[in-house]
Amino acid sequence: MTVKTYMARPREIEKKWYIVDAAGKPLGRVATQVAGILKGKHKPEYTPHVDTGDHVIVINAEKVVLTGKKLQQKYYYRHTGYPGGLKKKNYADFLREKPERAVYLAVKGMLPGHRLGRAMLKKLRVYRGSEHPHEAQKPVYWEERIEQGKEG
Repeated sequence: MTVKTYMARPREIEKKWYIVDAAGKPLGRVATQVAGILKGKHKPEYTPHVDTGDHVIVINAEKVVLTGKKLQQKYYYRHTGYPGGLKKKNYADFLREKPERAVYLAVKGMLPGHRLGRAMLKKLRVYRGSEHPHEAQKPVYWEERIEQGKEG
């Protein structure tokens, strides 16, 4: 007797909207949780080559924390495209000026680097405060697994 492996099809997947509150949580923990939701790893019908994930709204991005001495020792790098155009910014300044971008880039780094990863990233919305314009989608709060010690 052979057992058939279930492979999800894009038209069969039901997309939901979740809200993740980043207030007071470490940046990496929030990013891994959000990346898992975007990939769809929380669903039993998860299939690696199909976008089975849901939409995620991250609120309170300005209240995300970095552990240890990362605020002073970690840097955000970008390149202008010109010779010698490497720009370096302290993460404390980066989080103060663009906390949405810091959360976005942390999640982006945890997703695949091909077209499926880019499709997953389009389902991410990050907001500085607790207000968001997505009430019409009826988002629900993601259960807080970080605080309970049950990551993933």
